[in-house]
Amino acid sequence: MTAGRKTLEIVPSLLAADLSRMGELVAQVRSAGMRWISVDVMDGHFVPNLSFGPDHVRMVKALGVPVVDAHLMVDNPGRAVPWFIDAGADFVTIHAESCADPGPVLAAIRKSGAKAGLAVKPATAASALTPWLASIDLALIMTVEPGFGGARFLSGMLPKIKAVRQAIDAGGHDCWLQVDGGINSETIVAAAQAGADSLVAGSAVFGASDPASAFKGLREKISV
Repeated sequence: MTAGRKTLEIVPSLLAADLSRMGELVAQVRSAGMRWISVDVMDGHFVPNLSFGPDHVRMVKALGVPVVDAHLMVDNPGRAVPWFIDAGADFVTIHAESCADPGPVLAAIRKSGAKAGLAVKPATAASALTPWLASIDLALIMTVEPGFGGARFLSGMLPKIKAVRQAIDAGGHDCWLQVDGGINSETIVAAAQAGADSLVAGSAVFGASDPASAFKGLREKISV
């Protein structure tokens, strides 16, 4: 990857998929050009829901998805990170709010050969991300309160996206700017125009009757 704005990527979220059809659904979206998928990991403490574990990362990797991002919405992420690295995650993203000092955890992720991401909830300021931009490969701004899929995009996060985009560009950082939450055909353009280059879409893809067509439709919205 080169520093600056990346090629825009739509990243479907496994949280919205019917797991009884996971292989079929992933294959459909792969055929439409999907190369990156997000696996939301929730522990019931950091956020009020339980979801996936390392085996789900293994399953998705076995389906041939080139890039798998384990988004750890968990307390004490340092304990969980090795599990997801061993499972084959390409990115491991932790939350700034989940540990007093994310530095050692981020360094451990990178040392393992995986790419390190740092996320912030809506109430957390952009200043929680900007000091770490030289030490991470992905900055994630949540545009909903994390915990459940299908929530409405918080347009008040657009200035935060713009601020982090400016910081990435000003510093020449080799870092994706990802947004996650409420991304659909009505919100994806605003998020991309604000500076996001990795856009996580759950219900808008896997909740659609034709996920492949839905993925293509989102990509057309932001094609240049």
